[in-house]
Amino acid sequence: MAKTDNIYFVGIGGIGMSAIARHYHKLGKNVSGYDKTNSRLIEEMLSEGIKTTFTDDEAEIPQAFRNKENTTVVYTPAIPVDNKILTYFKSNGFDVVKRAVMLGKLTQDHDAICISGSHGKTTTSTLVAHIMKNSQLGCSAFLGGVSSNYDTNYWSDTDSDFVVTEADEYDRSFLQLHPFLTLITAMDPDHLDIYGTVEEMRKAFHQFASQTTCGGSVIYKYGLDFDESVVDEDVDIFTYSLSDSNADFYATGIQLTPQGIYKFSVSTPMGVLKNLSMGLPGMHNVENAVAAVALTYLAGADDEEIRKSLLSFRGNRRRFDFRIRTEELVLLDDYAHHPAEIKTMLTSVRALYPKRKITVAFQPHLYTRTRDLADQFAESLSLADRVFLLDIYPARELPIEGVTSEMLAKKIKQGVPVTLTTKENLIKDIVSEPVDVVVVMGAGDIDRLVAPLEQELKKLVK
Repeated sequence: MAKTDNIYFVGIGGIGMSAIARHYHKLGKNVSGYDKTNSRLIEEMLSEGIKTTFTDDEAEIPQAFRNKENTTVVYTPAIPVDNKILTYFKSNGFDVVKRAVMLGKLTQDHDAICISGSHGKTTTSTLVAHIMKNSQLGCSAFLGGVSSNYDTNYWSDTDSDFVVTEADEYDRSFLQLHPFLTLITAMDPDHLDIYGTVEEMRKAFHQFASQTTCGGSVIYKYGLDFDESVVDEDVDIFTYSLSDSNADFYATGIQLTPQGIYKFSVSTPMGVLKNLSMGLPGMHNVENAVAAVALTYLAGADDEEIRKSLLSFRGNRRRFDFRIRTEELVLLDDYAHHPAEIKTMLTSVRALYPKRKITVAFQPHLYTRTRDLADQFAESLSLADRVFLLDIYPARELPIEGVTSEMLAKKIKQGVPVTLTTKENLIKDIVSEPVDVVVVMGAGDIDRLVAPLEQELKKLVK
């Protein structure tokens, strides 16, 4: 990398890819890339001077990036194998590496704090980075979501030895990392198109944990089927939980104030961290806070640094993201795309609004995930009072016969009205009937409908 002036990103709009692109752009490298469609994140990178094309044509590659002696190409596995731009670079002998390899290189000379898990890792990693940034320790951060506190998914602190990053299990990407502090939030079935079986997926999590460097620590959620014997004897092992006192780190005295603030303490092996407050809704975020306390405590943050940072933390874009919050109407946007995430989201919304009607607009993500977890998706979506389903967002996949949103709709509990709709008709369908609490969920491109839906719903409030 020292001799490479040009770095081209194929799939630059991905949340993980964009963080790395921004990093090298900040270092003075010539950075450009391709993505299928525009997004708010890409617009922000364009404003920073990172050029992007949306046409999959090798003719779109700038001349500077055609010199293979001075160009590195980074790609995400989400890019289809027949992508013309990626094919050009591969067939012409360029240095082509996966995003995970690049992230591994960035973290190898630092004390990496890596947050893994089939869900919960984005909020937790952003909270950890927020605490570290506001402590004497500092950190660089490569996040899987845009921090609402800083309006970015990346920052650099050259004075700090710590790097905070998500450890993505998709395509076994996290096996490129060698953490100093490792967190595992969950090992629920996902990405079975990659792993084949749940057991193979769990083996990958165990291998990831085994790569924790000597002198570091592994923290996992109490109750997970985790084999501690895979971890080096010079690595400490801890557990965390929302409130189970059998764990090493757990919350006590949890109270929800009328203002929506959670107050609690966290019991640790080193004592009790008292008088904590957090404004993010949902008990799952208290659990995320316990995990973040465990990591930052072990890293060396002090009580007051953690206390102040928890109170000031505002979460991530598209994570329990209130777009409208009035007595008459609520609109929430969330990235939830796994049954466990949907269940957590809707359970939390129901706890906040126990007597109100919850309408969900959901876009399934990937044919394989929908096929493998259809029953679980249906069970989670059945927690809503009304469901609108978009077509499955294919991302990198081709259609699978019989795997459709209609198939999923038929599995949702009887008594919950379900409407199959399109991106063109979703907003019209939602506003055509009285609504109370509306939740938009999905990891595809449904997020582009949130702003126009917000505008239409605000007309109803007026």
